[in-house]
Amino acid sequence: MREADLYPALKAYLQAQGYVVKAEVGACDIMACRGNEPPIVVEMKLTFSLALVMQGVARLAVVDHVYLAIPVSPARGWSLRYSDITTLCRRLGLGLLAVDVAAGTITAHLDPGPYTPRKNATRSARLLREFDRRVGDPNTAGTTRTPRMTAYRQDALRCAAHLAHGPTSPATVAKATRVSRAATILRADHYGWFERTARGVYGLTPKGRAALDENQVAVSALQAA
Repeated sequence: MREADLYPALKAYLQAQGYVVKAEVGACDIMACRGNEPPIVVEMKLTFSLALVMQGVARLAVVDHVYLAIPVSPARGWSLRYSDITTLCRRLGLGLLAVDVAAGTITAHLDPGPYTPRKNATRSARLLREFDRRVGDPNTAGTTRTPRMTAYRQDALRCAAHLAHGPTSPATVAKATRVSRAATILRADHYGWFERTARGVYGLTPKGRAALDENQVAVSALQAA
């Protein structure tokens, strides 16, 4: 497939809406005008790429309404990226058209226009809470396939370190470790580190003792904090 193969369907789509359409006007792949309305520009590529996005952003310096056009993608590949693609285009004020070359049809996924993102106050508060509760900077940015040290995991390690001395009550763990949510952590047993040995008494599982051995440096840092 060539980029030029997208043009007939795009031209027919715009003409059906009353636009006069012309190709390769200046640096623009497609330019369309309708009466006294502001013109629109369409930039084409065979795949959604940074190059296409940069072209679209560059055209926004000339006209207010810019569409990006790409061929219809296989269902799996498109669905995996669809949300990210539309979110990016929406934030940049770009429209998005999908071209079915074989059928000669166009699907408009997004129209261009100004966009002001709405902040998610709950998620923002959650991020700040995690930042404030986390002790030190125990993770390395960019690493994958390694357990992430969260504030919750740090609190669980504090609880495990105290229980290494023997089973005791959640209230005792909370007081000794200053982990206010100790009771919740012990009951939830998210990591499989804790077990109830008697009514109101918790101890460490073999998995919990192994976790302490694997995280000796982190535990020492937490105890020193």
